[in-house]
Amino acid sequence: MVVVDRPKTLDIIDTARGGGRIAPEDALYLMEHGDFDRIGEAADTIRRRRFPEGYATFIIDRNINYTNVCVIKCSFCAFYRLPGDPEGYRRTKDEIFNRVEEALERGATQIMFQGGHDPKLKIEYYEDLLSSVKARYNVTLHSLSPSEVHHIARYSRLTIAETLRRLHAAGLDSLPGGGAEILSERVKQAISPLKNSAAAWIEIMDEAHRQRIRTTATMMLGHVETLAERVEHMERIRDSQDRAESEVGSGQGYRAFIPWTYQPDNTVLQPTAPERATSEDYLKTLAVSRLFFDTIDHVQGSWLTVGKSTGKLSLALGADDLGSIMLEENVVSAAGVTDKCMTDIEMIDLIRDAGRIPALRNTAYEVLRTY
Repeated sequence: MVVVDRPKTLDIIDTARGGGRIAPEDALYLMEHGDFDRIGEAADTIRRRRFPEGYATFIIDRNINYTNVCVIKCSFCAFYRLPGDPEGYRRTKDEIFNRVEEALERGATQIMFQGGHDPKLKIEYYEDLLSSVKARYNVTLHSLSPSEVHHIARYSRLTIAETLRRLHAAGLDSLPGGGAEILSERVKQAISPLKNSAAAWIEIMDEAHRQRIRTTATMMLGHVETLAERVEHMERIRDSQDRAESEVGSGQGYRAFIPWTYQPDNTVLQPTAPERATSEDYLKTLAVSRLFFDTIDHVQGSWLTVGKSTGKLSLALGADDLGSIMLEENVVSAAGVTDKCMTDIEMIDLIRDAGRIPALRNTAYEVLRTY
């Protein structure tokens, strides 16, 4: 029988609520033993202190998958196709331009290019993709991921630093945190042994920060990881953020932390993975992350993988943002997500129902309009 030390739980929560830094072992204790309601209340207190205006923000963007051809074969992914597969594709430039134009017509301010690890695509392809879009359209490119950067560098025989310099010069504005999954080497070997390591993911983000490329961090939870490995993931990101602020300066590094849940359908991992993460498990992890990340401004709720009702609940448990309207999404939908559509009216109503002020933002989390 596990004996829960209630005073210890309250001490940890009070430290975080008072603006102090909690240790990784404290975060693990809360994950394993902490009272859900108390953690959620403290996370919301921190959120209100950081963002007293009462906004819950969102963005209009489009995920454009330039290719689904990939050689990494992640066991949790239902999106990729191996080279030579008849279902594999590489988008033409005209197809990409059409998708960008459709997004801009619907009010998008951000484009996220993400795709497979295609061995035929080297640095020149990405430079041309980014620069050609920037030459034609006034849009922010929050695109690629550390995993894609690692792939580009490897197949182009470049260093990570040079790869990022060239991508940034071509028009890359900021770097999403895709490919993190869980930043534990054990987990990486279990679910994606051909992908870059956890240490390499962090090294790429550190280099991006040194080049003053802002980033976001993600966590895919609810598969083979332990609670201790979720905390290890958060600790690696917080340490990376500390380095960004120490080496580059205040206001650099990660803009947001974005946890989301593994979607098992149609994946190789599905038969051996546990049951889907529950809403309470997801929400508790999100709330603990708000207590843990004292130097990362934003925590984003994920309506796409957990559902709109759980997404709404996240706004009372530390989340200040609900991500994207998402005009196009093909990766998690390949793994069984069916409710992948959200109109701006639905988003506004959902935020209002949560007792918050809906606010449209840009990539830098600057509020463009309130409703």
